[in-house]
Amino acid sequence: MTKPAQPLKNRHAAVTGGGRGIGAAIAESLASQGANLTLLGRKAEALETVAAHLRATYDVQVCIKAADIGDEPQVKTAFAQCMDQQGPVDILVNNAGIALSAPFMKSDAAFWKKILDVDLMGAVFAAQAVLPGMQKANWGRIVNIASTAGLTGMAYIAAYCAAKHAMVGFTRSLAIELAKTGVTVNAVCPGYTDTDIVTQSLDTITAKTGRSRDEALAQLLAHNPQGRLVQPSEVGGTVAWLCSDAANSVTGQSIVLAGGELMP
Repeated sequence: MTKPAQPLKNRHAAVTGGGRGIGAAIAESLASQGANLTLLGRKAEALETVAAHLRATYDVQVCIKAADIGDEPQVKTAFAQCMDQQGPVDILVNNAGIALSAPFMKSDAAFWKKILDVDLMGAVFAAQAVLPGMQKANWGRIVNIASTAGLTGMAYIAAYCAAKHAMVGFTRSLAIELAKTGVTVNAVCPGYTDTDIVTQSLDTITAKTGRSRDEALAQLLAHNPQGRLVQPSEVGGTVAWLCSDAANSVTGQSIVLAGGELMP
């Protein structure tokens, strides 16, 4: 039997927020193509569960680092340790994020700082940690997981929208700065995705409005022409393609996965 192609074999990929949902799906997609992984997140137990599955299924090296991605010293230490173990990072996927909602007039400075620290500055810290190695190798991939909220406005999530818009701007600017270095920088912008974050949103809608779960889901999907949630594996597959040689000329892009909801 012919073994499946592994175009990312011996590449070292780091995925932040790799212990669940989209991050775990991205890690699996990269591992399936042969990449060795570093998974970063807050909860070591969740990270190790994903890591054990990847090691057993794909026979790749996976190390985990528990860290608060919004804390610069922790991020620097985590990346230094993972690179000591597995060498320079070739692929960085900035997936870690939090999605908190509140009316604008009830979102204070601490609320804004919490979201911006994780959803924006975590990506900045991680990119600064890995870029020297990528530039030395004349090859690298940075993929920032943004959101459709990074391309349009949405009520009650002003801080989240601002952070994701900033992520898209960061992607575009860094892509131009690195265009001649062999490092590409892109954003993936999923719509509502079948993860525990959406589950929590549905819980909130049903609790506050008294609507049924089906009605709450229909509300979330009202503007999606396909009328369905994005699957985490679809995000993972898109990220893996961006990390392939087929995407060498793709940089500075914001790829929308939302069933036709947005067509930027």
